[in-house]
Amino acid sequence: MFRRKYFWIMIAGLLLPAVAVHSQSGGVHPATAEELILPVLFGVAVILVAAKLGADVFVRIGQPPVLGELIIGVIIGNLGLVGLDALGFIKGNEIINSLSELGVILLLFSVGLESNVEEMLSVGLSSLLVATIGVVIPFFLGWGVAAVFFPNESVYAHVFIGATLCATSVGITARVLKDLGKVHLKESKIILGAAVIDDIQGLVILAVVQGIILAANKGGAVSAGGVGWIIGKAVLFLAGSIVLGRYLSPRVFKLASALRARGILLALSLSFCFLMAWIAGQIQLAPIVGAFTAGLLLDEVHYEDFISRGEHTLTELIEPIADFLIPIFFVLMGIKVQLAGFARVGVLGFAAVLTVAAIIGKLACSAGIVEKGLDRLSVSLGMIPRGEVGLIFAAIGSQLVIGEHPVISSGIFSAVVIMVIVTTLITPPLLRWSITRSTGKESREIAPELPRTPKERHRKVIY
Repeated sequence: MFRRKYFWIMIAGLLLPAVAVHSQSGGVHPATAEELILPVLFGVAVILVAAKLGADVFVRIGQPPVLGELIIGVIIGNLGLVGLDALGFIKGNEIINSLSELGVILLLFSVGLESNVEEMLSVGLSSLLVATIGVVIPFFLGWGVAAVFFPNESVYAHVFIGATLCATSVGITARVLKDLGKVHLKESKIILGAAVIDDIQGLVILAVVQGIILAANKGGAVSAGGVGWIIGKAVLFLAGSIVLGRYLSPRVFKLASALRARGILLALSLSFCFLMAWIAGQIQLAPIVGAFTAGLLLDEVHYEDFISRGEHTLTELIEPIADFLIPIFFVLMGIKVQLAGFARVGVLGFAAVLTVAAIIGKLACSAGIVEKGLDRLSVSLGMIPRGEVGLIFAAIGSQLVIGEHPVISSGIFSAVVIMVIVTTLITPPLLRWSITRSTGKESREIAPELPRTPKERHRKVIY
């Protein structure tokens, strides 16, 4: 039970601002620069306070804080059901939506910073097979479930729903393994390696599906050769960026270390992130692909000159900005969930069946483990949470249109968010149970004296 004061703080934080906005807005549309920024200031203030209150509640019950931010957004977005609709302006405010997009880019940049190419390759064939099975089967299960429940929706909607099931949240699984002190288990290495590969494969699928939809919106169609070109473009971008970045990045940061102004490391790193996201957008890939690649490229050895003179690590520098922008994305995703949409026939059932398909699809990935004697159940459970990546996929789908019709309707989007919430909620307790149900065997441990990458030494999971 929480202290009573937390209950009243939350109520005041949500209802009093709503009354204030309702009494001052009067339905007047902004006309001046000052009037344009005032709703943004108030909206961001409400979002940040609500996000931290929601996160606090979920941390206290042993759940990922991101779920608290998401669910508090659902509450704010549905206050209209009880007659408090004064905060409805947040959903449609373009500046707040732009801040949310920056939050997404920074989130994928952070995920990239937590990942490491060498570590990903070191776990070998099992991680690749686990990731591939964990992408292919959920993709077709999601496609099939969507086709059954919504036969009148376009095939593009069905395909995109399949794509949302591909993702795995490496941050949530990594946090559970770290809390248990089981990061060095072979199963843990397979899970974390597969989750990173899974994200890369999912981003490639996202690029393909998005390219097909954009072509359809222009009245055209993508041939098999066109699909191949989109895949090739995504792979070339990722591989080329890694190869070129490994050569250029250390040299650029070495030159930049000669500058003595404050904030050089942070400014250069963010510029690199935004530039990579812009390049990805210019070649018609999702900007998040570029942001993830930028984070994947940066390693502490590239900017060790900054650290040696007493500056903070890049992860430490990024964290305050992430604490500001990323919650805006999650709360806004929750605000877009319309609970009234579940009154529509089939939507609630679709959410339930889609969640089951999402779980089954990841449980099947244990078939990819080639080593004998490993705990297959723990590996498959560790791949279940969709977390932030699944939300990003759904958010992109909700913005795509063919003609005037959104590819992902509000009801379907709400169902996908429910799937993300459930898969993210059930994973920590199930993984804790599975990985601790028997004592660890020495043969399953990776020797701690093995060299660890700089990224792994300084790893700090944000979400």
